[in-house]
Amino acid sequence: MAIFNVHHPWTFTFGILGNIISFLVYLAPLTTFYRVYRKKSTEGFHSLPYLVALFSSMLWLYYALVKKDAMLLITINSFGCVIEMIYITIYIIYAPTHARILTIKLFAFMNIAMFSSIFLLTQFAVKHPNQVQVLGWICVAISVSVFAAPLSIVAQVIRTRSVEFMPFNLSFFLTLSAVMWFAYGVLLKDICIAIPNVVGFVLGLVQMLLYGIYRNRKNVSVDEEKNKAHDQHLKSIVILSSLATCEVHPVDVETCDQVTTVEVNNNKTNDDNDHQNGTTATTEHHHDQDKNKQENAV
Repeated sequence: MAIFNVHHPWTFTFGILGNIISFLVYLAPLTTFYRVYRKKSTEGFHSLPYLVALFSSMLWLYYALVKKDAMLLITINSFGCVIEMIYITIYIIYAPTHARILTIKLFAFMNIAMFSSIFLLTQFAVKHPNQVQVLGWICVAISVSVFAAPLSIVAQVIRTRSVEFMPFNLSFFLTLSAVMWFAYGVLLKDICIAIPNVVGFVLGLVQMLLYGIYRNRKNVSVDEEKNKAHDQHLKSIVILSSLATCEVHPVDVETCDQVTTVEVNNNKTNDDNDHQNGTTATTEHHHDQDKNKQENAV
């Protein structure tokens, strides 16, 4: 068994690069959860992205263990399971009661019930020679289905002509991660690893292309979209899923909120100044009329 594929140096190389990039992407939400810890509040963030990421990491880890020759998948997805559990634990601690209950229910349904069902199905209902193939296609289906959220963000960027909700750096590194894991899957001759990354790579290119098109455009309806987001408490946005690790991460929009607040305050100040100037002009006009009347009387 070639645990690290020492006989295939390029497979090992791309696997290591994929591990490094995915490791950095998994750490992306640290700033978000540090603020949650500091403020003792989840501030309306959703837990679903982290639950999905944990579920995907669990599936790919199980797949790698059954496959038996994908040690580099085991390393990154083991780390993914640990870090996502930490994120979810912090969220449960500081979330309001209704969000905490919902998170626990989703965790029980997705990460316990669904995963257990898949485990039992592949262990007892599928013959041993077909276990890897069946489990691999289940992982592919889950990974591809996660792309619904990134597509909604692409639509939002086109509609608002704003890339505030789609940071370039995260899109770039997730696209780069998709390239590494695609190459790893091809060299390992594993189509189940390669397929999700084709979708991830294409979606990543689309996101970066849109960033190049709209990064200097004037925002025409961003405030309206932000208001909708606040009404629905949508402060977590899934950006991209890129195979094996199926990275799903929220975008911190606190900065966007601050910018919006400043713009609103500036607009309000300008309106107040215009109103004050208008009042002053009206007063001066009345004063001139009174003065003319007095002169006519004399």
